[in-house]
Amino acid sequence: MFFEPYAIEVASRIDPASVSVVLEIAAGTGRVTQHLSNRLPPSAQLIASDISEDMLSVAKEKLSHLAINWQTIDAQQLPFTDNSIDLVVCCFGYMFVPDKPKAFAEAYRVLKPDGMFLFTTLDKLENNAASYIARTAAKKYFEGDIPEAYNMATSMHDQATIQPLLENAGFYKLSIEKVKKQSVCNSAKEAARFLTQSGSVFEDIRKRNPAIIEEITITVEKELTEQFGASPMIAPISAVISQAWK
Repeated sequence: MFFEPYAIEVASRIDPASVSVVLEIAAGTGRVTQHLSNRLPPSAQLIASDISEDMLSVAKEKLSHLAINWQTIDAQQLPFTDNSIDLVVCCFGYMFVPDKPKAFAEAYRVLKPDGMFLFTTLDKLENNAASYIARTAAKKYFEGDIPEAYNMATSMHDQATIQPLLENAGFYKLSIEKVKKQSVCNSAKEAARFLTQSGSVFEDIRKRNPAIIEEITITVEKELTEQFGASPMIAPISAVISQAWK
């Protein structure tokens, strides 16, 4: 629903002829990794990394047919020498990194001169319709506002947040833009299940009262069906795509 459109977009922004070593941060289960591998020339080395060994194990199994260097890596401490990587890519990972200045400085350090840093972050919740519907449905089960800590996924939704991080790390040429896509799911029911089975907000609700999750799921499915169709469900999504050069 969310990763595939931007995985395709990110891969399309890479010039295959200009890279020989590529580092992917927060590869997760490998959805973006596969598109990167398809885009890169056979001679290029693709290092796909994540801080979670469990996530990488899923990716390794899915993409076992591809020549990928899998590594468990913390984005805040990259185990590579200075000026050794042509391209650093990350889709929807930096929002969750605790020390963002350090992580951006690390990306800058390992990049070769003229190397590119390419990453995506989620736009604000209101511009991601399906997620916004799910969050709105969950609100009434909290006393007062939903804690700010649960907004981490959209914490890097604007240029004012991203640009200083890049400039302070040393990047000299920047491109930061919001890119709208369509989020497609087989059905509103499937989308609702996904939205209410993941995320810290719903984990919190589930701990307090698991039965409520089913009630919220029904509400979300109804809203999604009314606004974006029962099958398929097609809703607008938006993300920030940032590119920076060393």
